[in-house]
Order: sequence, then structure tokens, then C-alpha cells
Amino acid sequence: MPLGFYFIMAAQFFSALADNALLIAAIAVLREMQEPSSYEPLLRTVFTVSYIVLAAFVGSFADSMAKGKVMFISNNIKIIGCLLMLGSVHPLAAYAVVGLGAAMYSPAKYGILTEYLPHKLLVVANGWIEGLTVGAIVLGVVLGGTLVEPSNAMALLNFVENTLLPSNVAEFLKSLNPHASFVNIFIVTFLYILAAFFNLYVPKTNAELKPMKVNPLTTLKEFGGCLKLLAVDKLGQISLIVTTLFWGAGATLQFIVINWADKALGLGLSDSSKLQGVVAIGIAVGAVLAAKFISLRKSVKVIPIGILMGIVVMGMNLVSQTSVAICALIFIGALSGFFVVPMNALLQHRGHVLMGAGHSIAVQNFMENSSILVMTGLYFLMIEMQLSIYITIILFGLFVSGTMVGVQILHNKNQRQNDAVKDLPQ
Repeated sequence: MPLGFYFIMAAQFFSALADNALLIAAIAVLREMQEPSSYEPLLRTVFTVSYIVLAAFVGSFADSMAKGKVMFISNNIKIIGCLLMLGSVHPLAAYAVVGLGAAMYSPAKYGILTEYLPHKLLVVANGWIEGLTVGAIVLGVVLGGTLVEPSNAMALLNFVENTLLPSNVAEFLKSLNPHASFVNIFIVTFLYILAAFFNLYVPKTNAELKPMKVNPLTTLKEFGGCLKLLAVDKLGQISLIVTTLFWGAGATLQFIVINWADKALGLGLSDSSKLQGVVAIGIAVGAVLAAKFISLRKSVKVIPIGILMGIVVMGMNLVSQTSVAICALIFIGALSGFFVVPMNALLQHRGHVLMGAGHSIAVQNFMENSSILVMTGLYFLMIEMQLSIYITIILFGLFVSGTMVGVQILHNKNQRQNDAVKDLPQ
């Protein structure tokens, strides 16, 4: 891989690390405020609103300037969201601002890969990016879960004040009388600053810049055309459906795992949040295996893995020991990583061919975050209805497996009509 790819990875690592630590910190703040437990999945809901509302515009924005510059601006918006939370703005409102930065960041983050690397390296690059992102998820939820404990948070703050900060800054922090949640969010802010620093070194490419349209209605019409292009493309529609399902299910699974770990294993927020990291380890393993064994042409052969994943998720209801839970969650994560990495690469390739990197990722974000909005919203309603977590898991698993069976049937039908796979690069 060229040197610039490693700067892209570093920027993505610290941004993803902060994203995942911040989610746990925001949940902790809600609990400190004694807000209803149903507010917790709403964090993900407000986070995704910007992805959906601005989907037509962030793709054009990402294609209008160098991707590294877009990533730098976006990380600074995330920093503003953290500062709002530090300033006692309600976590739902502050997290929505972070979501705005994330919505702007995503088309640039993935678009830079298709602009900077040849198509033959896309699956490998996605494997590296997903693996590194998963590493950031693991460390992020572990960091967030660890700092939820007040003693750990204050010990880290004392270390930072005494060794890393100028004396005047340290004294200012002490005067604020910080608590554990403050420390958690403060550390997250620092991580976003690191990510913004590496954004400055993301390489510029020779990709043609496309100025944003002055008329927003023109942009919306163009976005609708891009959405239609991917929806009617025989391979684009399959990869779009699969990635849409994956991200909606994955976001919901984060909260299901926390709730399930509390009910089935008796774990608190600190320990149950770390189980999300266990899932992420499995995703990393699956991503590495996919990068090694699945070429772009073979990407559609991983669809049955999604069916199996839904079945395995339902098996969580049979688990009552933490050691068994860890093994089960690693396996679920591995299945997820193995089938989503090739699908991501396929969608990026088809999108780049049909409409350009930024626009295609914007369409992908719109679909995926619409799925997150719907699925976390349904989970919110299940909590409000006081539905058992065990019944929720059964419904979740049936939905995942059933949807993937439908995708397999659709793909088989497409292949009988038009063998599009043979046109993919090896």
C-alpha cells in the first residue's frame, strides 16, 4: 500500500475511536440525568438524522474539494458537538451535532479509497479499513466503559493534568471540578483533535473536482438520479440492500447487547459496553478473512453468511455464562465482517463506475442510516412496550435471516436475467 493510505488509516482510527467512546459516555450522562432508558437508542436515532436529511448534499460537498479537507472540517464539527456536551447541553442535542460532522465525514472517508487506490486493491483496502475501524471500536468501547467508573476517570485525569498539560490549563480543569462523564468527553475531544491533525496529511488525488450546484433542488434531483442508478443496477441493488441491512442491524445490536448483558448475565454498563468490543474483534477477524479469500468477483457469494448470522443471533437466548457469551459474540462479529466487507467493496466499485465516489457513498449513507433510524426507532418502541429482551432478540434474528433469504432470491433472479458478475474485475 502507498504511504498516503496509512495517513488515511490513522485519521480513520482516531475518529472511529472517539465515535465509539463518545456513545458510551453519552449513555452514562443520560443515566446520570436519570433520563428514561428508552432515550439510549434515541442517541443513535438523532445521530443518523443528518445522514438522511443532508444525504443529497454531503456527497456533492465531498466531491467539490479534496477529501482530506472535507474530513478535517467534519472532525472539527464533531469537536464542537463534544464541547456542547461539556457545556451541559442535553446529550441528545449535542450528539446530533456530532452526527452532522459524521455525515459530512463519511463520503470523504470511503470516497478517498476509490480515488486513491486501483480497483484491484479495494477489497484489501476495505479489509484493512474495517479491521482498523473494528480495532478502534474495541478500544473505544473499552475506553468508554472503563472511564464510566469514576475512580478510573479521575485517575486518568490526574495523570493528564500532571504530565501532559501546561500548569495553567491543568489548574483551569481542576477549577471546573470535573466528574467522570466530563473526563470521558474531554478525552474524546482530544481524540477528535488527533484525527483532525492526521486529516491534514491525507493525500490529494487527481480526481476531478465537481463544484456544488447553486440550486438545492438541482442537487436533490441529481441525488435522486444517483439513487435510481444504484437501485436498478443488478449488482448495485444487491450490495446496497445488504449494506443497508447490516448497518441498521449493527446499530440496533449495540443496544441489544447492552440490554441483554444486563438481563442475562447481570453485567452493568461498564462491563456490558465492553462486550460490544468483543463483537468488534469478531468483525475484524471476518474482515481479514474476507480480504484474503474473497475477490470482488466473488463478493456476492457471501450472502448466505448473512442468513446464518441471524440464526446465530437468536442463539444468544440460550447463553447464560459470560465466557460462552464472549465466544458467541465473536462468532457473530466474524460472520458480519466476512459478509459486509466484500459487499462494501462491491458497492463502492459500482458507485464509482456509475456516478463518482462521493455521490455513491452519499446514497449508501442515506439508505444505511434510514435503516438505522427505522430499526433503532422500532427498538425504542419495543422498550416502551416493555417487550422482553429475549423476544426482541428472536424478532431481530428472524428479520435478519428472512431479509437475507429475500436478497439471495433476488440475486438469483437477477443472474438468470443478466450475468453481471462476469463483468467485475478479478
